[in-house]
Amino acid sequence: MLDTGTTAWLLMSAALVMLMTPGLAFFYGGMARAKSVLNMMLMSFTSIAIVSVLWVLVGYSLTYSPGYGPLTHLIGGLGDFGSSGFVNAVDEEGGYPLLVDVGFQMMFAIITVALISGAIADRAKFGAWLLFVPLWSLFVYFPVARWVWGGGWFDQLADWFGASVVDFAGGTAVHINAGAAALALTFVLGRRKGFGSESMRPHNLPFVLLGAALLWFGWFGFNAGSAYGANETASLALVNTQVCTAAATAAWMLVERVRYGKVTALGFASGAVAGLVAITPAAANLTPVWAVVLGLVAGAVCAYAISWKFKFKYDDALDVVGIHMVGGIIGSLALGVFASATVGEGAPDGILFGGSPMFLLVQFIAVAATTLYSFAVTWLIAKAIDMAMGFRLPEHVETNGLDTELHAQSAYAFDELDTVELSSSLPPGEEKPSAQVRV
Repeated sequence: MLDTGTTAWLLMSAALVMLMTPGLAFFYGGMARAKSVLNMMLMSFTSIAIVSVLWVLVGYSLTYSPGYGPLTHLIGGLGDFGSSGFVNAVDEEGGYPLLVDVGFQMMFAIITVALISGAIADRAKFGAWLLFVPLWSLFVYFPVARWVWGGGWFDQLADWFGASVVDFAGGTAVHINAGAAALALTFVLGRRKGFGSESMRPHNLPFVLLGAALLWFGWFGFNAGSAYGANETASLALVNTQVCTAAATAAWMLVERVRYGKVTALGFASGAVAGLVAITPAAANLTPVWAVVLGLVAGAVCAYAISWKFKFKYDDALDVVGIHMVGGIIGSLALGVFASATVGEGAPDGILFGGSPMFLLVQFIAVAATTLYSFAVTWLIAKAIDMAMGFRLPEHVETNGLDTELHAQSAYAFDELDTVELSSSLPPGEEKPSAQVRV
C-alpha cells in the first residue's frame, strides 16, 4: 500500500541530493582558476546529463537487479533495463513507488562521478571527460554500489566474520570510491604546469562558500533521506550530520590557526565538506556526542591530508583525495570504534562499547576493497582513453585557459569594453557624449 508520507519524504530528499551537484559545481568552480571556471563547472553539469540517462537505462538494474550465476555478487543483471517495469510499482515493505527509489539513487550516482572532476582541474580534455563519465559509471560505480547496497559480496562478510558492513549513505560507494578514482586520474594525467611553484589559489571564495552551503543543505537529503522514511533514524541522521559538520569546521580552522596563524574562508568550507563526508557512512549509528568527536577527528586529519599532495607530488587540484577519500575512510572505520547499539534495534556496537573486533575488521575490508578496485579500474579506464584520444590537454590550452580554448567563452569579461551612451539633457542638435566603461 502506498505511503504518501514516505513517498513525499523520498521525493524531497531526491531533490535535495540533486541540488548538491550544482552546489559542487560552485564549490569547485570557485576553487578553480578564473580562466578555467566554466570548464570546471561544466564537468559537474555534464555528469548530471550523462549519468541520469545511463542510470535509468542500466545503472539501477546493474546495481539492484538479480545477476547471473556467481557474478551476481559482483554485478547485477539487465532484467530491469530501462526501469520501465517500475512504473506504478510500489515497494510493499516501504510503501513508496519503486521509481522514487530509482530517482533517489540516481542522484547518488550523479554526484559520485562529479566529485572526481575536482582532482583533474585545468588539464583534462573535455571530450575525454565526457567519455570517462559513462565508462567509470559502468565499470566502477555500479559494481561498487551493488557490493554495498544491492546484495553484493559485502553481505557475505557477515557469514564469514559474523559482522556486517555498515555504510548508511555512501562512505565507501560514494566518497572513498570517488577519492580513489581521483587519485588514479592524477597519476595518469600528471601534474599541472607550475604545480608547486606557481600560485594556484581559488579565484572566487564567495563561490566556494556558496557551494559549501548548498552541499551542506543538500546533504540532509543525502543522509536523512537514506532512512527511507520520516522516522527516528532520519532524525538521528539529520542531527548527526549537522553537529559532525560543525565540529569539523572548528577542527579545520584550529589546525589552520596553529599551522599558518590565520583562519580562512576556504578552510571553513573545506572543513564543512570533510565533516559531511565523514558522517555519511555513520549518520545512523552514532550518538550525537560521538558524531561531534568524529567531526573533530575528520576536520583535523583532512586539514593535514590535503597537504600530502605536495609531499608525494600528485596534483589533486581541488583536494578530492584529501577530503573525500580520507574523510570517507575515517567515517567508515570510526563505525567500528564509535558505533552504539543504543541508537536502534539491530545496530552494532563499536569496540569502544564492547562490540566485536570483527565489526572493525569488516569495515576495513570494505574500505580496502573499494579503494583498491576503484583505483585499479579507474587507472585502466583512464589509460585506455589516453591511448585512444589523449586525456591531457596541450600545454598552450592549459596556459591560455580552458574556458576560451575549449568553450569559446569566459566567466568574467574583465577586458571587454562596451560603448555606452550617457543620457543627458542636451540642447537640440548637440551631439551626445559617449564613454567606454568596463562591463
